[in-house]
Amino acid sequence: MYIYDQHDHSILRQRVEQFRQQTERYLSGDLAEEAFLPLRLQNGLYVQRLAPMLRVNVPYGMINSGQLRRVARVARDYDKGYVHISTRQNIQFNWPDLADVPAILAELAEVEMHATQSSGNCIRNTTADQFAGIAEDELLDPRPYCEIIRQWSTLHPEFAFLPRKFKIAVNAAKEDRAASQVHDIGLDLYENEAGETGFRVRVGGGLGRTPLVGSVIREFLPEQELLSYLDAVLRVYNQKGRRDNKYKARIKILVKAMGPEAFAELVEEEWQRIRDGYTRLTREEIERAKSFFTEPAYKSFDSAAVDAKLDELRAEHKAFDKWLTRNVRQHKKADYASVTLSLKPTGVAPGDVTDKQLEIIADLADEYSFGEARTTHEQNIVLGDVEKDRLFELWEKVKAAGFATPNIGTMTDIICCPGGDYCSLANAKSIPIADAIQRRFSDMDYLYDLGDLDLNISGCMNACAHHHVGHIGILGVDKKGQEFYQVQLGGNAGNDTKLGKVLGPAFEADEIPLVLEKILNIFVENRIEGEEFLQTYQRIGMAPFKERVYAKDH
Repeated sequence: MYIYDQHDHSILRQRVEQFRQQTERYLSGDLAEEAFLPLRLQNGLYVQRLAPMLRVNVPYGMINSGQLRRVARVARDYDKGYVHISTRQNIQFNWPDLADVPAILAELAEVEMHATQSSGNCIRNTTADQFAGIAEDELLDPRPYCEIIRQWSTLHPEFAFLPRKFKIAVNAAKEDRAASQVHDIGLDLYENEAGETGFRVRVGGGLGRTPLVGSVIREFLPEQELLSYLDAVLRVYNQKGRRDNKYKARIKILVKAMGPEAFAELVEEEWQRIRDGYTRLTREEIERAKSFFTEPAYKSFDSAAVDAKLDELRAEHKAFDKWLTRNVRQHKKADYASVTLSLKPTGVAPGDVTDKQLEIIADLADEYSFGEARTTHEQNIVLGDVEKDRLFELWEKVKAAGFATPNIGTMTDIICCPGGDYCSLANAKSIPIADAIQRRFSDMDYLYDLGDLDLNISGCMNACAHHHVGHIGILGVDKKGQEFYQVQLGGNAGNDTKLGKVLGPAFEADEIPLVLEKILNIFVENRIEGEEFLQTYQRIGMAPFKERVYAKDH
């Protein structure tokens, strides 16, 4: 992973000191609230329902053991002893005191972490596949390009105050695990028929109040042109994006209003004007970025013997077998595996992890995964490089630590925002709904029979939990001061991205588990062999689900 140089450290120290002075001026009354607002947002600080919330960047999900231990210490010393993993792979502190935030940022800066541009109308944290660099189905490693984008976008003076927030995702695998089609810019990294490396560029995706799937505006962009083309896209957006209405200010609204072809023409004109300038990447710069993501010291084993031993252990330990099936993924190296640590045990808010657990993960990363871990879009944590002959040993340790719930990819691996328990924007609570669902559907054999099923719960239209692209999405809505929940079906964030459709009128909170039971019963009754929920829904449509859920006699 990328290691800061002296220039990076100097900029970060200056940034922390600058915000310390701004915070002191605000607390003393010398800086007005309206003046402090954009300053705190550019440093990742929100004012939530009950306390400030500090969002810390985890660039493209990569975090090392030293950073995990520092996050744990900050959570213990300045917060309530836990943090939350967000859907954009970041880490959130939910209870810091405003006066302590500069000290927190200083602590994090010592281990090369920061909150710069994790909020505000700027380019946010660039995200990627949590298995980037290690995935069996990966075409190329996207992380060097994510790092190039991070360095270009951080503190970029021209794009510090965009019409609205701006999010970029990079995918380089056959299976899109980065939800790239619902980002402001989604980049697919691949090699064309001539063997040249470049990107398919999508623009105008996004969720929230007006969910849209991004449009391809350039089928192939040579890798050297990455920043010059991004520059052109952002300049067109900065000039043409609406600033009079924040609900219509995202680039997706601009692209939809103009049409993708007309938008692409403007980008092309701007790009031709600037493409030979300083943002054109040199081969040396690309290779420099790649040098930070070299392979660790992988070992070779007797693969047949290792696999045979694993088969024996699976037969002896059914729980281990279930964990291997759900939480362990094939690595690009035959003798290694990637392990997802589930942060979704029943009774715990999805994505929450305590200070002690963070320290355990740091120890596990050092012992089993070259000192690195990865945060995921699904709000879990991955150990990316585990020797297969140590999987049973690791399983026993993660089981003791509470990370071995074998539910990855099942309905109880819920993506869930903090909702009304924390967020001042939320219309309804999310966490109690997730808990009720996990308790109602606790039979793992039933979940395995259902197969892969994405369930996403958002507390408001901002869609922080991406409910629009869940196979089943739940949205909290307000009805005359009461909390209700709207159900959507048929969403998908993968290669064939689809936006879910609303089932019908919203439900009260205590109705949701039964509503889900009816939906799942329709699926089970109508599926054909080998079908998963999304396939059955696409084949039979919405009508059978609607009829059953709203029938008076069910």
